[in-house]
Amino acid sequence: MSSTPLHFTRIDLPANVRSQIIDILNQTLANTLDLKTQVKQAHWNVKGMDFYQLHQLFDEMSSELEEFIDLVAERVTALGGTALGTARLAAQTSEIPEYPIDIFDGKSHLTALADRYAPYAKLLRDGISETDDLGDADTADLYTEISRAIDKRLWFLEAHLQAEGTPVSTNGSSAETKATNGKKKSKK
Repeated sequence: MSSTPLHFTRIDLPANVRSQIIDILNQTLANTLDLKTQVKQAHWNVKGMDFYQLHQLFDEMSSELEEFIDLVAERVTALGGTALGTARLAAQTSEIPEYPIDIFDGKSHLTALADRYAPYAKLLRDGISETDDLGDADTADLYTEISRAIDKRLWFLEAHLQAEGTPVSTNGSSAETKATNGKKKSKK
């Protein structure tokens, strides 16, 4: 993502540091915009016995992401940057996997969203480290705030899926792939 010209600000971070932070924030903006539209895709298209509950959950999640979009974009502009928040820019630069459009049942949507929230959560934690390393505790704190909320939403999604024989993780982590009453299977 390329930097745009910086606007004057009295914030005491050097211009080169602000430019780096703005680039990180604009990447987060693209990821968050993309994730929000994917959650809306699930909200609009979920079917099945848990339709109403999931329809409401997905709407809450979308609204929450909308708040984060605003926070991130406003931090970009506070640092003297330009928020790059169009749908086309987000589609070009998002690091979130594409959402399947051929799923309808609640479990498939829950799994698809969990598979997107997990890498998004990691990207937020990376943002915490990167902006903290650049000396911007305020932006690191913003990332921490968003990260806590996203981890909570991931917990909500995974709680629906954590039943006997359901995948615990499909994001490439070393977590066991089958739930077994919370215990690892012993090798005999």
